[in-house]
Amino acid sequence: MLWKCLKGKQILGYVFHRQKPLYYYIVDFYCPKLMLAIEIDGKESHESNEDQDKKRQLFLENRGIKFLRFKEIEVRNDLKFVLKEIEKYIIRCQ
Repeated sequence: MLWKCLKGKQILGYVFHRQKPLYYYIVDFYCPKLMLAIEIDGKESHESNEDQDKKRQLFLENRGIKFLRFKEIEVRNDLKFVLKEIEKYIIRCQ
C-alpha cells in the first residue's frame, strides 16, 4: 500500500526505492537524496526480532542514514497519517 504512494516521485518529488540493500541489510523503503530509510514494523515477512532491528538501525544510523518507523496497522488503517508524517519529515529536512 505504501509503495504505491512512494514510487514515481509522488512524495514531494523525491525518489524512493523498495527493498533497498544498504551495506549488509535491506530496508523496506529508502530515499537516497535524504538518506532516509522507512521501515514498517509488524510485517509477518520480517523474521528478525526487535533486538536485531535495533542493531541494524544503529549500524545504519552510524553511517548517516535516518529512520522513520511505522507499524503495519498504521499503514493499513491510516495511510494518510503515514504519508503526512513522511511529508513533514521531508519538509523539515529541506
